Amino acid sequence: MNFEPVDRLPRWEWAMWWDLTIDRWHAEGLPRGLEASQVIEIAQWFGLDPYQQFWFSTTDPTIAAAQHHVEGIVATMEDYRRVRPALFPSHAQAMAALAPWAERQRRGEAVVWGTVEGFFWFPRTLMGFEKLMYAFSDQPDLLHAINGDLLAFNLELLDRMFEVCVPTFMTIAEDMSYNHGPMISRRLFDEFVAPYYRRLLPRLRQHDIPLFMDTDGDVTLLVPWLESMGVAGVLPLERQAGVDGMALRRQFPRLRLVGHFDKMTMTRGEAAMRAEFERLVPLMRCGGFIPSVDHQTPPGVSLDQYRCYLRLLEEYTRC
Repeated sequence: MNFEPVDRLPRWEWAMWWDLTIDRWHAEGLPRGLEASQVIEIAQWFGLDPYQQFWFSTTDPTIAAAQHHVEGIVATMEDYRRVRPALFPSHAQAMAALAPWAERQRRGEAVVWGTVEGFFWFPRTLMGFEKLMYAFSDQPDLLHAINGDLLAFNLELLDRMFEVCVPTFMTIAEDMSYNHGPMISRRLFDEFVAPYYRRLLPRLRQHDIPLFMDTDGDVTLLVPWLESMGVAGVLPLERQAGVDGMALRRQFPRLRLVGHFDKMTMTRGEAAMRAEFERLVPLMRCGGFIPSVDHQTPPGVSLDQYRCYLRLLEEYTRC
């Protein structure tokens, strides 16, 4: 990802598998003891590179993405003040769990990946999409209060995490773009989102940690906004939304990219998957890119089809 020569490209899945996908695979040969929540164990069973993601949820004291059960509970500043005491857990258990992974990372045996929730994602989680869209116009103070608290929470988490482990990279969950581009204008981004990134990113730069924005859909128009702040990369580059990774590479030569393998090819057999890898070869040769399924592997993909994908992944990631 630093555009330097490597012996091979990494082989990993940035997004865990769907529960329904794992249920199907249990009937096709995946050991019954491996459940969807056991991401590391499943990755090891498939022979993928070892990593551990620590997702620091704003609403649940786990390291998993458990945020959607609170969606839409805030409509006013009074609502936010009422629910705020239940937000921003300490994550003491996650901090303790970091230590053995930090040692594995130090020995070069694994990658630690940290995730925090972002300044579009979290207000939408609390308010729901429609109320959030109105709030940009009608309740700007509420959005700044939410994001000011989120910034303080994220910075405090980073300081505690760095005492135990400095992750290889971090993602910030936003989902700010869908199939027609960004869901807010540049003006709203600059007023309500960018100021908080500009205070978060220096803390990461102190430890040489690149930050990737996790946003679905078509990220193309959003990338210049991110580059202007120093965000290092984006994922998952969903092909069905029309993202063109090589066009992004030509426009932004140092942008780091992850994903971009069209998951919709996986049910169409080896020839379709091989053609998709061939499409990605020029991007792989540029550096700064890790190929991976461009979102979770859907339940329509059989275990044999996924094994075919993994065999091709191994072939095409050799340098």
